Amino acid sequence: MLVEGEYITSVGAPGEVDGTGATVVDAGGLVALPGLVDLHTHLREPGREDAETVESGTAAAALGGFTAVHAMANTSPVADTAGVVEQVWRLGRQAGHCDVRPVGAVTAGLAGRQLAELGAMADSEARVRVFSDDGVCVSDAVLMRRALEYVKAFDGVVAQHAQEPRLTEGAQMNEGSVSGRLGLAGWPAVAEEAIIARDCLLAAHVGSRLHICHVSTAGSVEIIRWAKSKGWDVTAEVTPHHLLLTDSCAETSPVGPYNPLYKVNPPLRTAADVQALREALADGTIDCVATDHAPHPVEAKETEWPGAAMGMIGLETALPVVQEAMVETGLLDWAGVADRMSARPARIGRLAGHGGPLRAGSPANITLYDPAVRREVDPWGFASKSRNTPYQGMTLPGRVVATFLRGRPTVLEGKLT
Repeated sequence: MLVEGEYITSVGAPGEVDGTGATVVDAGGLVALPGLVDLHTHLREPGREDAETVESGTAAAALGGFTAVHAMANTSPVADTAGVVEQVWRLGRQAGHCDVRPVGAVTAGLAGRQLAELGAMADSEARVRVFSDDGVCVSDAVLMRRALEYVKAFDGVVAQHAQEPRLTEGAQMNEGSVSGRLGLAGWPAVAEEAIIARDCLLAAHVGSRLHICHVSTAGSVEIIRWAKSKGWDVTAEVTPHHLLLTDSCAETSPVGPYNPLYKVNPPLRTAADVQALREALADGTIDCVATDHAPHPVEAKETEWPGAAMGMIGLETALPVVQEAMVETGLLDWAGVADRMSARPARIGRLAGHGGPLRAGSPANITLYDPAVRREVDPWGFASKSRNTPYQGMTLPGRVVATFLRGRPTVLEGKLT
């Protein structure tokens, strides 16, 4: 591949591309992917810079092979106005590690009582197209309907955190045999599935776009499959951790039970759910992988399980986990990975310039990945300010060697440039 300026200008077999005078990056034995796109990243800034900043989070994203991330709205102040989303967008441009597209809140203050300034955020310099109260479900059906109707005017999408609040009050982990043995309050699968079913029906009724965040149950997969069979404009994502880990981790952690590194929302589910999620990602029922990168300071995780914060970091381990769960198992090839981690999330987020094939004329957003290596996960080497990874000490395949953002290397030889 020959890259000149911001674009790929030619692609061919060795000897067919004239690279005279070019800087050469030897990618022998590597996989070339279009730059990865994350629909679901928590960058925490403004307000929680102790956990993450736009600078540190986008550095982690580049090291993970991402050239664009969507920054979720649950900051402090909440990203529910044009001013806040433009602040996040500008911080991303200043950092320069990857493109940052802010996600706007659906409701003011994430309070679920009135719609946020959806139109103003869409018209702002940040050009917001994805709206979500992630971390909180838009549980009011009337408000959800109004949001779905509103975003049609600018081809937006409402991304729902599907969690019926009355069914999950005090919930600590997946409701099942493991929660029973550990004595922890259960988060039943039906709490997710009921909201997904309702919102698919609402989206069909008003003719709008709906995206389902972090799908975690086999029942949810079946509902989404049914909605898509109707031709409804419904898309869905799955996280890397829901493709690899199960609720048994809370009981069988290497450091003993009740390890809060495995506490996440939605919770880790059963092995049967994991298999259903893998198969749904492979057959396209679930459209894409999204990290739900959720950084927390050490003290928020190094405490008793009931008091610990929910969430895991995932930008720097996403591609290795997907390789382990999907490629090594034969469920996806690398073209499939490019589709699920770049093309589809870029399309859902209406993110121009990302997710395209690596061919002449395309923006040079490129990830070079070595699938042959295996490494032990060491969070102390991460660019993220937080260390709450469930993979600490695990051996995972693969390593991002280089990331290019519009022709400019943000990562070379596995290090930030």
